[in-house]
Amino acid sequence: PELFANGNSFEIHLENLSDSMWCFPLPKGKVISAYGARGGHSGSDIKTCANDTIRCVFDGVVRMAKHYGGYGKVIVVRHDNGIETIYSHNSKNMVAAGDTVKAGQPIALTGRTGRATTEHLHFEIRINGQHLNPGLLFDMKTGNLLKRTLVCTKTGNHVKLVPKK
Repeated sequence: PELFANGNSFEIHLENLSDSMWCFPLPKGKVISAYGARGGHSGSDIKTCANDTIRCVFDGVVRMAKHYGGYGKVIVVRHDNGIETIYSHNSKNMVAAGDTVKAGQPIALTGRTGRATTEHLHFEIRINGQHLNPGLLFDMKTGNLLKRTLVCTKTGNHVKLVPKK
């Protein structure tokens, strides 16, 4: 709620982040199911091998780390830029709720807990509880951060995130 306390929009300046301030969650991973696929997939499924190291995308605080229904073992990290990142189907969570984490820090291992048919990372981004395309932050093929400004706008209960023109 505090994200929109001063109006209905704010900017996220990814172009100001040095390379040490971000990390792709599963380096060398390949997207096997994109955001929006299969009738509205809420994140991107990224695969490498079983028990590969999942890394935190930005500095933040772990809001949740537990088993949660179809997500299986899941971690939710809240970041200062207003984004929450979700990492699920983990075989092992390596952090706990309340932990402060750094970009690039190992936080979990890939698995197939919850509703998963193969070992992978289900990676989501959310703002104000609404899932958004991780491809707005990352080139999902190369794993590089898209160094640009994103504008986040709230209209009613709907949140929209778009690159600034």
